[in-house]
Amino acid sequence: MRYKILFISSWFPSKIEPTNGNFVQRHAEAVSKIHDVEILHAIGDSKQKGIFHFDDQKINGIRTLIVYYKNTKNPLLNFTRRIQAYKKGFAKLQKPDLVHANVLQNSMLFAVYLNRKFKIPFVVTEHWSGFLDINRHKLSKSQWFIAKKIAENASYILPVSQYLENDLKKLGLKNNMQVIENVVDTNLFSLKNEQSEKFVFLHISNLIKLKNPQKIISAAIKLFKEFPDFELQIGGDGDVETLTKQIQENKAESFIKTFPMITSKEVSEKMKNSDCFILFSDYENFPCVLLESLSTGTPAIATKVGGIPEIINDRNGVLISTNEDELYEAMKKILLKQTEFDHPEKLHQYVEDHFSVKTIGEKFDKIYREVLN
Repeated sequence: MRYKILFISSWFPSKIEPTNGNFVQRHAEAVSKIHDVEILHAIGDSKQKGIFHFDDQKINGIRTLIVYYKNTKNPLLNFTRRIQAYKKGFAKLQKPDLVHANVLQNSMLFAVYLNRKFKIPFVVTEHWSGFLDINRHKLSKSQWFIAKKIAENASYILPVSQYLENDLKKLGLKNNMQVIENVVDTNLFSLKNEQSEKFVFLHISNLIKLKNPQKIISAAIKLFKEFPDFELQIGGDGDVETLTKQIQENKAESFIKTFPMITSKEVSEKMKNSDCFILFSDYENFPCVLLESLSTGTPAIATKVGGIPEIINDRNGVLISTNEDELYEAMKKILLKQTEFDHPEKLHQYVEDHFSVKTIGEKFDKIYREVLN
């Protein structure tokens, strides 16, 4: 039996935030192979003239309705309009058998509303690194209170990493929990055909401070003094200009290249043309980008934080601390071929077996059927 599943999320790609929550979209696409899926999202836009604007389209075969509401400087009014936007959007969609909510923030109170008004059960996939123990001091009382109230009404909480599940339990959530990881389109992130001529390190992210892009550049500049036969490509959805300035100040344009936000297909091509991916974050949850890199057969250097050790081991990469000298040493070690990773085919198969569209879709299907039966 194919159930009707409605995905809602605190974060989702939109014209305001083109890449935010794209992992939710991928989960929805995995589920759509088994069930009938629709997506509803509401987000504020301070520039629009009317109070509500409906963007209703099919994206990758899934009806995706984004309701934009007029954003103001009044947080309470914004929240009220957001819930109104969800209600107006819901009225245009088919009534679901189950709601799949994402991220325990106040927008997901709408899932509680649907549960109480229409008796529609819901599950919550949790992605937010804000619930990690390392960030607990930043979590306000109101944020935790709202998250707890939403969780109390959910049939299941589905963290994307074991690390996050453990920290959610430390916070006191007593829900049924099961880890269901992020998903990778292994057809898009397929195996590379051949190695690049020059050794290429790659970093792709939103380039915010916690990703430490400037430290990655500094490590590369230091490395180039000893090994002038590699290239670092670094970019993504963020402040590329600041990085470009740093590169120019250090006269490193010949071996460090930047790029702006690119499509998933372009990300895949860059990974296939790279030899090692770098993720040098202060903290992470369960980053898709590492899975995507491995799926193309490209090993990674990554910091030993959050759920990353659940992905990276000595057969597919190098785990380091957030110390810049360790990054430099890891890059040097890989350039000198002092590491021995599994063959690219094996790296791809690992992702295929554990994080493919089919595997993750089937995990969600099992949870849905348990809840609905």
